Amino acid sequence: MTPKLMKVKQVEKQLYTIYLNRAKQLYVSLRHAEKNEHWASVGVNAVLCAISLNDAITVYSLGQRNAGEDHATAAALLYKVDFEGADAQSKNLARIIAKRTVIEYEERDFRQADALDILKQIERFYQWGVSKLPG
Repeated sequence: MTPKLMKVKQVEKQLYTIYLNRAKQLYVSLRHAEKNEHWASVGVNAVLCAISLNDAITVYSLGQRNAGEDHATAAALLYKVDFEGADAQSKNLARIIAKRTVIEYEERDFRQADALDILKQIERFYQWGVSKLPG
């Protein structure tokens, strides 16, 4: 079996701030949703925040971002980043992104317990990622 081809887009490194700002806005939105007990909104915003922050990190570090429709390959790109903890955070990112299916497509509500779980994961990823980037 041949490995999946990772689709990436070359991006000028200084443009990482676009993705970082987007991640910060999504983080604020997910905290607002948490306060209002909008659990599905917490989940959706957490996934989008993680994807945007990952783009900021990989653009800053590698000059690339994931361009494939399979966002799970974004974790493989993060694994290539030369930041302390990137290997562990790539696994954390994969877990966050995997919850997208539960949030958007399963025929059940995304409950408080689900939201609290993804909040722990995004908090770790967000704090780690923001600490690695200027600005």
